[in-house]
Formats: sequence, structure tokens, C-alpha cells
Amino acid sequence: MSIQLKQSLKLGQNLVMTPQLQQAIKLLQLNHIELAELINQELTENPILEEATEGDSPSDVSEPTSNEENFESEAQPTTPVGPEAEKQLTGKDEVNWDAYLEDYNNNLGSAPSMKETPTDENSTYENILTKTSSLEEHLEWQLSMLNLMETETKLAQLIISNLNDDGYLEKDIEILAQESGIDLEDAQEILRMIQNFDPVGIASRNLQECLMAQAKFLSPREPLVETIIERFMPELEKHNLPAIAKELQVPIDKIVEAQHHIQEFEPKPGSLFTEPDTQYITPDIFINKVGSDFVIHMNDEGIPRLRVSNYYKNIIQQKGTEGGTADQPGTGLSAQQKNTKEYVQDKLRAAMWLIRSIQNRQKTIYKVTEAILSRQKEFFEKGSQFLKPMVLKDIAADVGMHESTISRVTTNKYVHTPVGTFELKYFFNSSINSTDGGDALASSAVKERIKALITREDPKKPLSDQQLVELLQKENVDIARRTVAKYREMLGLLPSSKRKRAF
Repeated sequence: MSIQLKQSLKLGQNLVMTPQLQQAIKLLQLNHIELAELINQELTENPILEEATEGDSPSDVSEPTSNEENFESEAQPTTPVGPEAEKQLTGKDEVNWDAYLEDYNNNLGSAPSMKETPTDENSTYENILTKTSSLEEHLEWQLSMLNLMETETKLAQLIISNLNDDGYLEKDIEILAQESGIDLEDAQEILRMIQNFDPVGIASRNLQECLMAQAKFLSPREPLVETIIERFMPELEKHNLPAIAKELQVPIDKIVEAQHHIQEFEPKPGSLFTEPDTQYITPDIFINKVGSDFVIHMNDEGIPRLRVSNYYKNIIQQKGTEGGTADQPGTGLSAQQKNTKEYVQDKLRAAMWLIRSIQNRQKTIYKVTEAILSRQKEFFEKGSQFLKPMVLKDIAADVGMHESTISRVTTNKYVHTPVGTFELKYFFNSSINSTDGGDALASSAVKERIKALITREDPKKPLSDQQLVELLQKENVDIARRTVAKYREMLGLLPSSKRKRAF
């Protein structure tokens, strides 16, 4: 079979991701804070864009138009520029700058120095605020107080540098001993020494070792506490205190007292030096109840209002010396003038596409929120237990958009409602059938019921997953045991064997 080269025509349709479409998709995924940051960045990079002030009339603020040529027909005042224009806007110069500077220079020598002023008046944030030392710095400081050999110091530094955020040693001590050139027995001794550092139990390899290190620092020592930690960790985890009392032949009240001591220990000593990441949530939408109706408001706080600079619009509207237009520069323009116009036109298109994309984003979010409100009105009135099952396809059909668009709109965006602040994704849930053939329930509502049942249970006789299934079936919720276990784990709730409290 011979291979031949042929030419043929083929007609097809392909989706082309233009830069404008990519920008629109990117803006749609941004939350309130990210959108404000992007707009501020565009204001810095694009000279065409300006931030509209409160004093601007509505005609001064740019609105999206069908094409850039419409600017030529807009009756908008052109902002004057240059020193002369600045005087026209601000009026005559009422400040005598020469006299001001002379007075400033004369008073400079007589001004009190920083040393002469009270200390309280010169206090700055740099002098007040302090930086919290990290866990590694805290341990290194304690290590510097000891008189160790070079190899021992090297091993101790390796141990400290291999601790995770909870303060546990992640690397095998044998490997660290080989890297530092020290015997394993001596390495174990160095490890025990570091475990006695502050916080006690640091550099432990497991929870049992961490609790044992802290138990040895009890004053007075409690041998029963150490014995329970050493021998009965599984029973302690399940709160099976009678079995521990029977095995040790100790009164049950002594076991309960020892358990209270253990509960006061810190299972994650390194977390004391780990600052949690603070996540600030700024709602993109507000849903307020006015009378018997709900009103949707877009959160525009912190987002600059954009307008196109009148000065650069004037440059576009200027004609060439030989009758050229903004789109067809005249032949009398120099090469530098043509390049300037082309640059301004490119920036103008980018500015207009940004303004259009932002307004389309706001309209899309509003439409999606409106569709969610119409389907979940009972939720906004009564709370999460009245959330109805809903999927992306439902909202996509309501607003006439693709599911992927709805997914982008609802990701990482929050809405403030009369019953709390929720991510828009929260309203999309799978359905759980009812036993009586009635309306299906949302999975989030079922989770709330499971959480409520466990909260009200008797700690001495916690509800098993099967018992939760039976109770939910009495409430007309048709659910399997494995689904209950899945939801319970998603809620961060322990199984019944670990929730049991004998006393």
C-alpha cells in the first residue's frame, strides 16, 4: 500500500478560546476579594482605565457598548489635561507655596527632636508589635543552653528540623543517627532529652510516646496514669474504663481520675507554635428580607467603578491632518503618532472588554442567585433543615446557561442570608428519598438531622449507625447504614464505640 499526499477541504466547527473569552471565564471564577485585586492591577497597568469618583455624573462613567466607535458619538465632557487645564479645574492657585516653604524651613531648626518628645508620643507599631518565635527557633534556643558535642548538636538539629506542624518526629531516628555519625543508643538519649524540652512531648514519634513524656512531668508522679498510657491505649480510646479497672484491679473512680489527668495533656505540642491560617470571607451577594419578600444585593464595596479616561478617548477621536479617523489614521500622521494611536486603541479595547466582562459577571451571579432563591425560599425563611435537593443542571436550565458556567459562578463565592453566610455550592445537594413517597430531602438536611440526633443522645448509650438509620426512617428518611456512616464521618463525629462515656 503506497502512501500518497493529497489536499482536501474540510468544513468543521471548533470552539476557539479567544483572549476575551478567557478573560470572561477567569473573571467569572474570581471571588469578591480576588476581583478587587485584579481591578486594581488593571488600573495600574492600563492607562486608559480610571476609577470613577463619587462626584462623577453617570455620563462620565463608562458603560459597555457594542463597539469602540460609539465613543465618538457619546456626548461626554472631555477631561482637560496639562498645567493650564489643572488651573481651570481647581481655580486659581490659592496657596502661596514660596511663603509656605520659607516658613517650613525657618521652623525646621526650632522643631523639637525625637529625643526631646515623650516616649509615649513616639511609640510606633514597630516598637510595640513583637514577632512570635517559631517552634524551631524555640527549640534551637533551648538547645543552645546545653553543652553538647558537635555530633550530638548536629543530631539534635536534625531532629528539630524534621518535626511536623504538630511537633511529631517524621523521620526514623536510625537514619538521623547515621547522618550525624552517632550511635543509635546515644541518639535515643538525645531524642529523650529533646522530648523534655518545652513544650513537653515534642519530637515524639506517636501519641503514646507524647502522652508518656507529659505524664512523667506530673507532680507528684502518677504511676497509674503512666501504666494506663503504656498498656491500655486502645481501651482508653474507646472509653472502656471498666475493662481497665478490671485488668488492673483498681477502683473505677481511680481510673476516671487518671483519665481526667490524661485528657489535660496536649496531644499536639507543636500546635502551640503554629499560627492557624485565617481565612477572611467577604460575601459576594447579600439576600435581605424586606417585609415578606427577599431582596438580592450585589456587594460592590471595595470594587472600584471603572471608566475610560476622557483624555485618551479624545486622542482616539482626533482626526489626522489629512482627514484620517481613529480606525483609519490619515496619511499625514507621523509614524510615532500612528504607533501612539494603535497603542491607545489596543488599550481601549482591553479596557472595554474588562468593563463588559465585569458587568456580565455581576449579571450572571445575580441571575444564578435569583434562581437559587426561587427554588430554596423555604430554606432562607426557616433554616438548613428545609434545604431541598438541587443540582447544577436545575439552575442551568432556569438561567439558560451551561452547567460548567454555573459551577464557575458558585465556586468560592459566598452569600449572606438571614440564616447565615454560605458558599453558593452549599445549596447543591444530592437527594435522599422519603419512605412515605413524599418530597425528597437534601443530603445537607439529612446531615443536620444526624448531627442533632447525636447531640441529644445519652453519652452512656450512644447511638450506633444502625440505630440512627432506624430513627431517621421514623422521620420518613430512607437511608442506608453506610450512608449514615459516611455523613457522620463528614461531620467529624466519632463512631458510637468512641463516643461512649461510662461516667
